Amino acid sequence: MTERDESSKSIHLHHEHAGKIEITSKVEVNTEEDLSVVYTPGVSEVCKAIAEDESRADTLTARGNMIAVITDGTAVLGLGDIGPKAAIPVMEGKSILFKKLANVDAFPISLDTKDTEEIISIIKALQPNFSGINLEDISAPRCFEIEKRLIEEMDIPVFHDDQHGTAIVVLAALINALKVVEKEDDNAKIIINGAGSAGIAIAKLLLEAGYKNITLVSLEGVLNQSESWLNSTQQEIAKYTNLDNQTGTLEDVIQHADVFIGVSGPKALTKQHVRTMNDNPIIFALANPTPEIYPEEAYEAGAAIVGTGRSDYPNQINNLLAFPGIFRGVLDAQTQRITTEMKIAAAKAIAATIEEDELSTNYVIPNALEKRVVEQVAESVKKCVEDQHKVLV
Repeated sequence: MTERDESSKSIHLHHEHAGKIEITSKVEVNTEEDLSVVYTPGVSEVCKAIAEDESRADTLTARGNMIAVITDGTAVLGLGDIGPKAAIPVMEGKSILFKKLANVDAFPISLDTKDTEEIISIIKALQPNFSGINLEDISAPRCFEIEKRLIEEMDIPVFHDDQHGTAIVVLAALINALKVVEKEDDNAKIIINGAGSAGIAIAKLLLEAGYKNITLVSLEGVLNQSESWLNSTQQEIAKYTNLDNQTGTLEDVIQHADVFIGVSGPKALTKQHVRTMNDNPIIFALANPTPEIYPEEAYEAGAAIVGTGRSDYPNQINNLLAFPGIFRGVLDAQTQRITTEMKIAAAKAIAATIEEDELSTNYVIPNALEKRVVEQVAESVKKCVEDQHKVLV
């Protein structure tokens, strides 16, 4: 099916069903007795029980299995700032995936404001309704401050999927790819092209996981502490990356690299760039729908493994492998935070879904709809929470 056919089919589906989600009832309401139990007067006893012990809202209402998928519509897919209404189809789609893959109830919310403080205030005010917040498609650098403040000021898990979901799946794919090409994690020279929310989150998680030789590149150039154009988040990550203190552009740092991770834009990587990398380079070209380099071109230039964000090529690096299982795990564990340890555990669980004797250049990451991935990620997150509790005790 061509992209035009897919677009036409998608428009038809959304029009036919007036969107993709609806609210349904878990219980029957057919008689006056049913009505008296689900609503008045019976429901008043439920309200009083929660008023006496607010934690019972998680077992007496849908809240315990309900999260919000929240955006301001400023960084939607590859479309950019298209506004909150235009972002609704993506939020609906995300909500479906939470339910279908992890049985997590998710409610889409698009906010008609770009003001950081207002967004934080609104989301905090929504806390009584939800047991978790999935932030989505909020532009950088505002997304960093919004997530940081919400984590600090709320007592439910907050997860910006564009940052951490991407980072987790990239780490999973990298774990397996380096095994296939038989390169050591510690020595691999990694270039991340794109220094927005995803690129910085990937760099942070890789550093935490033990990868030491990482250099980020943005549209303005190589991230270096001496550059005046760095925003505060870029300035912070520059302290721990670019070990050789290089300046310039992608062309200046790609030479002798082992791994290229692109979270930038179409055709940012050329065949000549790939040819200057070390033998058997790994290319993750994740810009969508047009990657930094198409797999055919990368392979022609000598790449050993190529991953993209697209479903029509092998090695699709898709956030769908991470976020349903992450939230299933944290909801089941009833934890208030999603920690770095949980993210690394989730990445390792995704990678381990593929047995080592099954790994190949075209199979370093499982299929995005692989059901057992959700289960293994959820279990790894729950175990991580249990281990952290043991340490605290």
